[in-house]
Amino acid sequence: MSGIYKLYGTPTSYYTAKVRSYLIFKKIAYEEIMTTAEVYENFVVKKTGVWMIPVLVSPDGIVLQDSTEIIDFLERRFPDCPVYPETPKQKLATLLLELYGDEWLIMTAIHYRWTKEENRTFAIEEFGRQAKPGGSPAEQQEAGLAKAQVFGGWVDLFGINDVTGPAIEEAYEEMLAALNEHLKDRDYLFGPRPSLADFSFFGGLYAVLRRDPLSGRLMASLAPRVYDWVERMRHSEARGDFIAGDEVPETLMPVLKAIFADQFPVLRDTVRAVNDWLDEHPDEALPKTIGNHDFKLRGRGGNRRIYPYAQWMLQRVLDFYAGLPLSQRANVDEWARTLGGLEHLNLNIECRIKRENFKLIADPR
Repeated sequence: MSGIYKLYGTPTSYYTAKVRSYLIFKKIAYEEIMTTAEVYENFVVKKTGVWMIPVLVSPDGIVLQDSTEIIDFLERRFPDCPVYPETPKQKLATLLLELYGDEWLIMTAIHYRWTKEENRTFAIEEFGRQAKPGGSPAEQQEAGLAKAQVFGGWVDLFGINDVTGPAIEEAYEEMLAALNEHLKDRDYLFGPRPSLADFSFFGGLYAVLRRDPLSGRLMASLAPRVYDWVERMRHSEARGDFIAGDEVPETLMPVLKAIFADQFPVLRDTVRAVNDWLDEHPDEALPKTIGNHDFKLRGRGGNRRIYPYAQWMLQRVLDFYAGLPLSQRANVDEWARTLGGLEHLNLNIECRIKRENFKLIADPR
């Protein structure tokens, strides 16, 4: 549909970066509106009921809040040059990488932004200017500190501490090394054209880990090709099609293996917790978090909140896998087995959930 889309977000927003990059790639006309404190209160919350961005408003007045739903909505309206590969292994890998980029890499971003003093100071200043663009330095500082109190509290919510912090950094540096090698001979994750996975990874790798000063220097030092990819993704373009033959390059295998090894144990706990919660509250919308659980990363343990939204994202992966025709299943299964992921892909979710009116509710289908 022609007309101007309105994107409500901020430069520091993880998921706004994902959507913004997609809009630029698709050449969709849009206007970005800074989500100041006033815009949050008078527009975002009134329209959606939640304090979360990005929010996209279409020219015909449809309001969406959620980066994945926004992109899927726009893919239906702008189908040329789709960001989902059509072949089974590449599409499954794309969905897995989106799940990781949206729901696991965020823990890395939170760690580096709020436990590293240089990044924290930068973020407070940024949040202050965004919340109170016309305010005095004192007002901006106060607003930035208020945001830091909220977002900095995510350190505890995600189980980030002196034990898990080094494990998060170890896993992140391994991922950077793998991606740096992977991007040696290609512009994007699946060749000369960005996929949904590229946009998802870009969210955290640009809005936090590249823009914040300390982590930005770390990326440039350890993974210069990743740093260059981040810059390329700010104004990406298709220079061809996805890699032919449904190939998922070997250089992506370390990242995919880490998804199954590091993230899926937490996802399994999430599914169990959602099942238990819905048994007790069958007619209620799920809250943002539902209790805590112990987890381990690279053998080091912590305790973190359980986020039901991660199950909704997981369902996208499992539904695609379950819907593969038998003629494609054997090849995909063999590939998944080499990643240590076949058992995880056959995970049964008894209590499904869906998004409706900006909330998560039981899906009885």
